[in-house]
Amino acid sequence: MTDYDVLCVGNAIVDIIARCDDDFLVDNHIIKGAMNLIDADRAKLLYDRMGPAIETSGGSAGNTAAGVASFGGKAAFFGKVANDSLGDIYAHDIRAQGVAFDTKPLTQDPPTARSMIFVTPDGERSMNTYLGACVELGPEDVEEDKTKGARVTYFEGYLWDPPRAKEAIRIAADQAHAADREVAMTLSDPFCVDRYREEFLELMRSRTVDIVFSNESEMKSLYQTASFEAGLDAFRKDCRLGIVTRSEKGSVLVRGQETIQIEPLEIGELVDTTGAGDLYAAGFLHGYTKGRPLADCGALGSLAAGLIIQQIGPRPQHSLKEKAQQHGLG
Repeated sequence: MTDYDVLCVGNAIVDIIARCDDDFLVDNHIIKGAMNLIDADRAKLLYDRMGPAIETSGGSAGNTAAGVASFGGKAAFFGKVANDSLGDIYAHDIRAQGVAFDTKPLTQDPPTARSMIFVTPDGERSMNTYLGACVELGPEDVEEDKTKGARVTYFEGYLWDPPRAKEAIRIAADQAHAADREVAMTLSDPFCVDRYREEFLELMRSRTVDIVFSNESEMKSLYQTASFEAGLDAFRKDCRLGIVTRSEKGSVLVRGQETIQIEPLEIGELVDTTGAGDLYAAGFLHGYTKGRPLADCGALGSLAAGLIIQQIGPRPQHSLKEKAQQHGLG
């Protein structure tokens, strides 16, 4: 059995990133700051209307896997692409990042998923995602040697949209727990939480998941409250280890009655928030699987998130291992 630090499970998506102004979002009926699911026709329409773009492998959990690898950790990924040009791009890119990716591609339609990401001048990203081949991820794609060999299996809440992925996640969680490993998830998006609130709470309360990542908006949506304190109190009770990111306010870690405040990384210029939460999870999980104190795990998360928002795109352009060493976190 091959050991991994983190196995990430998620939607394998090619990100197509372009800058735009707020009027473009209004004119094209795009909800700012959210992940909007779209069909093939709207994907073509938006692609035709968008300006110059950068194409890169993306997807929330894939970004986290790439981040773990950049820290020097051993990462693996489950995600479905098609046997097409975008699928080839995705597979090449994630393997080039040092991530083990062995999920068999589809040999027929639908095509590889893609997300048109529009970045406004304030750095906010609005995602318009055609899931394509992602919806075909299923139980047959669960590799038991990886689920039992990974210290933490981490999956994205977005996987609750394609139905067969739910079964795959539950199988992977059972296999991980049978090997005395841990399971983590990210709530992904406030609109995702709205769709699956009761199911997410069940995953947490049943201990199907041990570690939960959320941002402040997602946590408030989960508990349908406007109060951060009330949401955090409920979150603390429902998950063994909870992490709440708060943008420029840093993050908060809760475990039982323990509360740890994490400061954000001071940055020069906010360029693009795409992947901030994904890279925070990468830094945190890298530290966690190496047995670091929770405060160090949070600091590594803040470092990765702070670095990624100062560039275009969600994949690290420089070694996070070297950056951690430079910041005294190596």
